Amino acid sequence: MSKPTSELPARPPVVDRVEWERSRDALLALEKTETRAKDEASAARRRLPMVEVGEYVFDGADGPVSLFELFHGFRQLVVQHFMFEPEWTEGCPSCSNLADQIGPLVHLQAYDITVARISRAPIDRLLAYNARMGWEPRWVSSEHSPFNRDFGWTQDTGEVPGISVYLRDGDRVYQTYATTGRGVESLSSLTGYLDLAPFGRQEDWQDSPAGWPQQAPHQRNRRKDEYGAVPVSIASRPAR
Repeated sequence: MSKPTSELPARPPVVDRVEWERSRDALLALEKTETRAKDEASAARRRLPMVEVGEYVFDGADGPVSLFELFHGFRQLVVQHFMFEPEWTEGCPSCSNLADQIGPLVHLQAYDITVARISRAPIDRLLAYNARMGWEPRWVSSEHSPFNRDFGWTQDTGEVPGISVYLRDGDRVYQTYATTGRGVESLSSLTGYLDLAPFGRQEDWQDSPAGWPQQAPHQRNRRKDEYGAVPVSIASRPAR
């Protein structure tokens, strides 16, 4: 019997079910180690000290909005520091992708958490882009506030994307956490799905077998209304 041909430039080796289950069990051990390490890091994160934050006022849709008001009555606040330079007409594609991952806020609000975004672009530009993207969380502008500079989200080289977390105790606000770079990956379902797929993220920094498709990071990342027609995959094409 001839071996089946493949249209793929590279693919995982083909084995029988017994060998596949043996390999899957070996990977499961590594995945459990990863899960325990993540739980350990999360436990340490819950034990971080916090620092009180002074009063900051932002430009909101209906006028000035304080950092305290961004809690909207909830005790915990997650802020996305969204890259949107004052002269830009559109927000950062990668930040937009992360913003797309936030579902209905009621799921978080059930745990006494809400979400807001802060950017340096003028508020009218943020609101226009927000309407285009159809997002729910509140978005405010730090254009006239020292907030971004004080916390390092704006530097001489430009904007820094990331996440910061705050806790409200009465009328006092405390910062409990902040992260940037790959620290935000746990908030993205996209990276989670890509890491499960055989080709991974298809980026050249990843340790992948020879022949796997790879390119520079974020090359495929677009705003959600800019992708156009997604090409039909080889797997979904009708058999010849």
